Amino acid sequence: MSKGYVLVVDDEPDIRGLVREILEDEGYEVATAESGSEARGLLHARQPDLVLLDIWMPGEDGISLLREWAGGGTPAFPVVMISGHGTVETAVEATRQGAVDFVEKPLSMGKLIATVEQALQQPVTAAAGADGMSAMIEPVGRSTVMRNLREQAERVAASESWVLVTGEPGSGRKCLARYIHHLSPRRGGPLVEVAAGTIAGQSAAEELFGQQRGGRVIPGRLESAAGGTLILDGATDLDGEAQTRLASAIDAGGFQRVGDSQRIPLDVRVIAITRHDLAAEAAAGQFREDLAYSLSVIPMWVPPLREHAEDIPELVSFYVDRLVEAEQLGYRRFTVAAQNRLRNHDWPGNVRELRNLVQRLLVLGDGLDIDVGEVEEALSVVRTGSTEGEWPPALTLDLPLREAREHFERAYLQKQLQRADGSVAQLARLAGMERTHLYRKLRSLGIDPRETGQSGGGRA
Repeated sequence: MSKGYVLVVDDEPDIRGLVREILEDEGYEVATAESGSEARGLLHARQPDLVLLDIWMPGEDGISLLREWAGGGTPAFPVVMISGHGTVETAVEATRQGAVDFVEKPLSMGKLIATVEQALQQPVTAAAGADGMSAMIEPVGRSTVMRNLREQAERVAASESWVLVTGEPGSGRKCLARYIHHLSPRRGGPLVEVAAGTIAGQSAAEELFGQQRGGRVIPGRLESAAGGTLILDGATDLDGEAQTRLASAIDAGGFQRVGDSQRIPLDVRVIAITRHDLAAEAAAGQFREDLAYSLSVIPMWVPPLREHAEDIPELVSFYVDRLVEAEQLGYRRFTVAAQNRLRNHDWPGNVRELRNLVQRLLVLGDGLDIDVGEVEEALSVVRTGSTEGEWPPALTLDLPLREAREHFERAYLQKQLQRADGSVAQLARLAGMERTHLYRKLRSLGIDPRETGQSGGGRA
């Protein structure tokens, strides 16, 4: 008896043949299509139990097909996206349209079979939302420290223990947290990410636990992550009231929505991220001691880039490939001398700074080769700062008052974020603003606090 009918949509004949062979050996019935139009014909003839859909295809891409099948809701069958160039942005877009998972080429036989099995076990209505899944992008690097980090992540992922990820801003802490979720038994569940500084004040209970108004239920962060993982970014920015409420829910093993008497069990794995020493914060009275213990059952540390500089050539290649594919930038290659110069930079902004530099050189440069002179010039701009970072900001009297005020506010808050090293809690103190209002202001000005901080580091 067939274990299910799977449709594979991919423009590469070798991939279609390989996937078909693997799945048929496992007892599945498989049909293949090389294009969107061929997939439509097969769907019209028979609805599959599962679709494996390539993102990057000539003509009509996989995201457009998925959007068509979803029709503004969820597809009538589970869809797993396949790509040789996975990015978090692409995965988020795919889940917005109703995809249930995401796998990367080259395909691993074991990973493919496990993904298909898990996707078929999920009810179609359980497709995650925009925060429900991340791309499978493992921490890059062949150095000893990065190999050890991946091995540790694989061991940690197999457990249900809560994890505390520390390290410098921009070092790849969130990438590691997503990697752990993707390897874990909870990978079929949602992945919800939240900046801890946004859970503050009187709204803390509603943000964490959700609310019920009349007959309408608005899930909170913990409920949205049920069965999956909650990434708590900037854990030390969690305010006192939110700390108390979260600690109480952990102690009770459950919580109630605001305005509702129903008890909801706490079924979530929390991966907390911070650049600070949580134990030291607790000892200094800046963080609840019991919550610090709960969040740091398994501590993990992501090394700064300067401690594995031998990985820079591989990281450069990784970012070039993905930026060329995802943003349709022209391909350029770094000469050996240019790579060597990058290896000898101190990288205060870590891997995020490196990615930004690669992107800048792909966007602004000409010619196939990126030589050491071009790299030196780009690094010089980072050291001296661009006009965007000048203070006080240059203002023109030709602007209307509202635009001039927004121009000043944007420059002011970006400068203060650099002083606060990307910490919204510290920024609120420097600017004298209440944190909830501050987050609204940052969003209205298009400022992402995670992308702003000392030397471009911000919070990873």
